[in-house]
Amino acid sequence: MSDLLSRRLALLGDAANLPLLTQCLHGIERECLRVDRTGHLALTPHPRALGSALTHPLITTDYSESLLEFITPATTSVEETLASLDEIHRFASQQLGSELLWSPSMPCELPEEEQIPIARYGSSNIGRLKYVYRKGLALRYGRTMQCIAGIHYNFSLPEALWQLLQREEDGGQDPRDFQSAHYIALIRNFRRYSWLLMYLFGASPALDVGFLRGRPHQLQQFDEHTLYLPYATSLRMSDLGYQNNAQAGLTPCYNDLDSYIESLRRAVGTPYPPYEKIGTQQNGEWVQLNTNVLQIENEYYSSIRPKRVTYTGERPIQALMARGVQYVEARCLDINPFLPLGIDATEGRFLDAFLLYCALADSPLLADGECGGATANFLKVVKEGRRPGLHLQRGGQTVALQDWANELLARIAPIAELLDRAHGDTVHMQSLAQQREKVADPECTPSARVLADMRVRGESFAAFALRQSRQHAEYLRSEPLEPAEQARFERLASTSLAEQEELERQPEGDFDTFVAAYQASILGLIGV
Repeated sequence: MSDLLSRRLALLGDAANLPLLTQCLHGIERECLRVDRTGHLALTPHPRALGSALTHPLITTDYSESLLEFITPATTSVEETLASLDEIHRFASQQLGSELLWSPSMPCELPEEEQIPIARYGSSNIGRLKYVYRKGLALRYGRTMQCIAGIHYNFSLPEALWQLLQREEDGGQDPRDFQSAHYIALIRNFRRYSWLLMYLFGASPALDVGFLRGRPHQLQQFDEHTLYLPYATSLRMSDLGYQNNAQAGLTPCYNDLDSYIESLRRAVGTPYPPYEKIGTQQNGEWVQLNTNVLQIENEYYSSIRPKRVTYTGERPIQALMARGVQYVEARCLDINPFLPLGIDATEGRFLDAFLLYCALADSPLLADGECGGATANFLKVVKEGRRPGLHLQRGGQTVALQDWANELLARIAPIAELLDRAHGDTVHMQSLAQQREKVADPECTPSARVLADMRVRGESFAAFALRQSRQHAEYLRSEPLEPAEQARFERLASTSLAEQEELERQPEGDFDTFVAAYQASILGLIGV
């Protein structure tokens, strides 16, 4: 253990400071497709009983009308966050009739591209902007690729903890800058070590044969209806299927917040010739918000993002520039198809310990080549992480994945112990022990379990996923919400619908002017 990490752990382990570790905030965003009873994509509109996808705080849509997104409030307890997610799932399941929530990350059997319904958000300018942005995603990446679902884990350390560290380490820096710099340091370490999360929690080793739409690939045939890689952990996070190279040169390496922001601002303001050939409108209809590398900053695909809660009308980059980093959003997590919520407390507790390790451990700047090396390790693990004897690259040397994983778990252990001391239990160390079992035996990983289940039952990927989806629906519907909770969700739905209707009644300028002003809000910052 480094001197820096030892000092920080000793500081946080002091009785006066230990309670700070109980004040970390957690939030979960879970995406999942709606499917019909036969496991095909539901082509029905977003159910009105769930409320407005534009204004509901907990239930919205991602890319498609068929792709739900459940958003929990941020809480200081993993268990409380999961309880919120459970309530949202139970309410939604009750409203879906014969439809189901699809259990894994990789999609069900999909219809033709043009039949996949793009999410709609009503007639207000902001609602139309969200729709046109998604039309642009379809144009740039294809609708099929946008139907992949995942889990985003939002995590923050209490500001008082950052202030404590600053008093000990650097009293002269602006507190906001100190906090932002250390969140960026967390992200650098996440980039170095997130391959471990893909090994431990990757759960998408197979997919429906129709997903690739006949495009060339290097996957193997599992059966007539299923493609897979025998040692894959997360095909969802691999580079399969992506034919678009516009983002290839966009590689923020997170050496500081300013350079990260600048790289995204440039991408939002830099024309991309293939998109310029298409234009923003065809036959008088908007098809994309602009012809630049990115339409908006959220189009950048990354495994983790620095975040700041935005004000109404404020863009993510503007919030980061104005007030610095507030939390991180880990975006690389697969949905575990064996779990009704796609994630459980054991995974959440390990993520807390892992993210705290990334925050507290030494995090030197990413030197030349290290960014590419981190990406190469990540892609190697998602495609062949369970291969016996697999080696990764570390500091120019090869190292066995199993050895490096055990080293990382040993370094995370003191943080798990500290979290248990703070909470007065042993659950974080128990979670760590379960992860050690997966490193010792790859057959314990979710990805291996998926393939084993399919083999034992002689099932295709789609049949496996549909069976799990039906089991989860039965579980969620077997215990309806308490009447008071049911009423609360019904009020949220009706209030959100009323808010959207009120928004659409307000006088607004024309949409073209609205889009131009939205674009200018970033372009003016770039100075081009």
